[in-house]
Amino acid sequence: MFGVIVRAAGLDRRQVAAQVRQAQERAGRARVSPAEPHHLSELSIAELRCVQWERIAAVMGRGQVAVYAPSLDSRAVRCEEQRLQRLMGDGAEAERSGVAAVEISRHRVYRIGARAVSGRSRPGAAAPVVHLMAASAEGAAERAWAVHGKDGGLYWRTGGRIASVEQVFPEFGELF
Repeated sequence: MFGVIVRAAGLDRRQVAAQVRQAQERAGRARVSPAEPHHLSELSIAELRCVQWERIAAVMGRGQVAVYAPSLDSRAVRCEEQRLQRLMGDGAEAERSGVAAVEISRHRVYRIGARAVSGRSRPGAAAPVVHLMAASAEGAAERAWAVHGKDGGLYWRTGGRIASVEQVFPEFGELF
């Protein structure tokens, strides 16, 4: 996960250890949260980030490195090479199709939160949350409603309506 590598750059062992603890706590909270209907979920994202922080801490420990530098981490170097190859491919595709700007949409993950509509939800029921990949927040909301808003769908069963759409990966402003 490129975002973890970027955030880890320049951190010392103590700071990385704090990030590992924070990632472990987030994964722990996600484990006890209501299950999501898709494989791409808060739990899978939290566990992936946790594994990345733990891997970075291990790389620093094995190499006796005081401050993390992605250039000394073979996996980070490989990840950056793959990211640049994707970016070049996306640029070439945009040029062929006549698009002015490169749009890297297939790597965006959105968290779509719902709220209960009065009278339709069960008392004490948790508001459903789903994670989906889309090109934009609007596209994520449309896709969530198309999949879960129909008769028998998650929102229909829980009496939910989409209340929020938040980009969670890559973090806003970060290029993956």
